[in-house]
Amino acid sequence: MYQDLSKFNVPGQFRGKNPLIVQLWWIVDAVLFQPSPQVFYGWRRFLLRCFGAKIGKSVIIRPSVRITYPWKVSIGDYSWIGDNAELYSLGEITIGNHVVISQKSYLCTGSHNYETASFDIFAKPILIQDQAWLATDVFVAPGVSIGAGAVIGARSTVLKDVKGGFVYAGNPLVQIKQRVALIC
Repeated sequence: MYQDLSKFNVPGQFRGKNPLIVQLWWIVDAVLFQPSPQVFYGWRRFLLRCFGAKIGKSVIIRPSVRITYPWKVSIGDYSWIGDNAELYSLGEITIGNHVVISQKSYLCTGSHNYETASFDIFAKPILIQDQAWLATDVFVAPGVSIGAGAVIGARSTVLKDVKGGFVYAGNPLVQIKQRVALIC
C-alpha cells in the first residue's frame, strides 16, 4: 500500500480561518468576484481586502483569477495578475511591486507528503519579488522564491529558488541570460 486516505485529515487551522468564512469567500468569489466586468479592478481589490488580502494600489486582477484563501495573499503596488491565473494559497503568497503574473500561471503553495501513509498535507510560502515577470502558464512550486527582476519564460516549471535579474525558461528551468535593467 502506498497511501491510506482513510487516515488523512486536515490539520486544525490549516485554512487560516473559520470554515464558515472559507465557505463565505467561495460564495463571494463565485457570485461577486468571477462574474464582475473586466474593468472592475477596484471592486475585486475591495472584495479581496474584505477577506484579509493585502492588496497594493493600482493592482490589476482579472475576474477569472482564482484565489483559494485571500487572507494568505499579499500583492504589492502596480502588480498585474492575468486571466485564469491561480493563487493556490494554502500557504502564504507574497507578490512584490510591479510584478506580472501572466495568464494561466499557477502558484502552488501546498501539496501532500507521499512518503506517509496518511498522505499528510503541507504548505510552504511562495515569494515573488519586485519587478519579476512570470510569462504565460508558469508553474511555481511550494516554498519557492523568485528574485527581483527575474523573468520566467512561458510554460516553465519553477521547483527551486531563482536569483533576480536573470531570464529563465523550461522544464527543467534553465538560466538563459541576464536581464538588462531599463533606465526610465
